[in-house]
Amino acid sequence: MTQAPAVPDRASVYDDAVVRNFAIAAVVWGVVGMAVGVFIAAQLTWPELNFGIPWLSYGRLRPLHTNAVIFAFGGCALMGTSYYVVQRTCQARLISSTLAQLHFWGYQAVIVLAAISLPLGYTRGKEYAELEWPIALLLAVVWVIYAIVFFGTIGIRRVRHIYVANWFYGAFIITIALLHIVNGAVIPVSWTKSYPVYAGVQDAMVQWWYGHNAVGFFLTAGFLGMMYYFIPKQAERPVYSYRLSIVHFWALIFTYMWAGPHHLHYTALPDWAQSVGMLFSLVLLAPSWGGMINGIMTLSGAWHKLRDDPILKFLIVSLSFYGMSTFEGPMMSIKTVNALSHYTDWTVGHVHSGALGWVGLVSMGTLYYLIPRMFGRKTMYSTRAIELHFWIATIGIVLYIAAMWIAGVMQGLMWRAINPDGTLVYSFVESVKATFPFYVIRLTGGLLYLSGMLIMGWNTIKTATTGKYEPVPVPAAAAHA
Repeated sequence: MTQAPAVPDRASVYDDAVVRNFAIAAVVWGVVGMAVGVFIAAQLTWPELNFGIPWLSYGRLRPLHTNAVIFAFGGCALMGTSYYVVQRTCQARLISSTLAQLHFWGYQAVIVLAAISLPLGYTRGKEYAELEWPIALLLAVVWVIYAIVFFGTIGIRRVRHIYVANWFYGAFIITIALLHIVNGAVIPVSWTKSYPVYAGVQDAMVQWWYGHNAVGFFLTAGFLGMMYYFIPKQAERPVYSYRLSIVHFWALIFTYMWAGPHHLHYTALPDWAQSVGMLFSLVLLAPSWGGMINGIMTLSGAWHKLRDDPILKFLIVSLSFYGMSTFEGPMMSIKTVNALSHYTDWTVGHVHSGALGWVGLVSMGTLYYLIPRMFGRKTMYSTRAIELHFWIATIGIVLYIAAMWIAGVMQGLMWRAINPDGTLVYSFVESVKATFPFYVIRLTGGLLYLSGMLIMGWNTIKTATTGKYEPVPVPAAAAHA
């Protein structure tokens, strides 16, 4: 009589259910968020596409796009990977599966409420902080649950060392909570309307302290945590310099906090505060490039893998865009450069070289690593589809950002061109008309990028339906306890 195979004790296997949920949610919200982005890019090209419907207007859908891509797609990717990484590097199961699932469903509720409220026009009108106070309060509660699970798991780790990826994830969790709470201080006047406790230039300064550090800690530090785990894993090489990774961490988190005022050049903000923002933005170049070099040089001795491994292509090219964006940002913070770039589409090009090139590609590469493991497969259903996705996405990014760079410089030059008598050479309408061809190119790039995401969605469905997940045991003995 054969004996039935032993069912592994729940406490002795990793909790990958929540990782799987977040990974699938990231792909779904990526498609949704990028589709909205393409639609509003089409609206900027042909404004009639809002059809006269208020909740389809650019002003309503643009914050929906930014929230969906940054917080829904990017956030789910960060949360899923952080739960995967913290368990493997700590050799411990998540401290509470119940809280982890509560975190997942609570976060999805926030996303759905955002998708309903923003098109209806319920907004605080703050960049990356549009959600009205009841939803923002729910997000704060969900974030605290996230912190309890993540740091609680580190607290029960079975290895002495805390791997550097967890430092970056941890900084992202703590700092975003601080930013969200301080910038979210409001006086509610109804369930759907509130006013900030700050006023005037103080409100602007708090907002861009939040806004730029959302870029610094949500869109940079968190994804660097991804980079420091998944590039060595996919390359099967140790990180190039572990010492440099620690220097990178401390230099980055100290410097980033002070760069926000560069968003407020030539405003009512005191000139000294603008100069401090510019100075720290320039200093920021050093740790940013140190981290980029550390990630790329991890491939030392394994460069040949780039020929055949499309996942590595995603991860390494994302670092190239990270390096480019973190060079461009400090340059644009210089006041004389900013005098040309401010309020133009150059800024849009800069943001999207970071968002599409760095955040998008590193997330996609990481998800391509993660998803098959979450469904009991060694690889995704189609490797050729990953390769196709990579090239479509990369071409789309290049078209998008090149069009916006050219349009932005053109706009800046047209707006500051003056006749000998001091009158403007061009009207604003003329600059809008001259920008039209570049908006068509931007839309084409966005369509390509969205097409790549749809390919990823198909590949994910096929992978999920053809695999069978087996629980992964927690190692019986810690390697460095």
